[in-house]
Amino acid sequence: MIVRLAREQDLPGLLGLAAQVEHWFGAMVEEPGFHRAVHRHLRRATALVAVDARSAVVGGLLFGAEPPVHDVDWLVVAARARGTGVGRALVTDALDRFVRGPGTLEVVTFGADHPGAVASGARVFYERLGFTPAEPAAPGPEGGSRQVYRRLLP
Repeated sequence: MIVRLAREQDLPGLLGLAAQVEHWFGAMVEEPGFHRAVHRHLRRATALVAVDARSAVVGGLLFGAEPPVHDVDWLVVAARARGTGVGRALVTDALDRFVRGPGTLEVVTFGADHPGAVASGARVFYERLGFTPAEPAAPGPEGGSRQVYRRLLP
């Protein structure tokens, strides 16, 4: 697996990842706002992909920052690649590539009562990376609860 900056030609792979998680996050693939966000990250060079040996996109991350606060705006790993280190590699690469100096890294993920909280493994994933649960966030577009997770950066 290789993590690299995403390119315009990675858009179909990123949309394929989005399609795999729409049941948890709400519509993205046909949503113009999601397309605008992806294109904005591509232009700013703040989108990463993880590709497998066949060059298939198996993970994607959109990163944002207003230092000292940094954000994982979107992170998805293909169902077939979950639990193999793809998500960790994307977050690690994003930190190495985009973060200079101390601050915090934040992500909004499922609330504890959301069905995706356990099924996706997202909360456990972030906790293993050193994030801690923080304040509630606005509900997702599908109506499910959300929570901020935060990690201090040295």
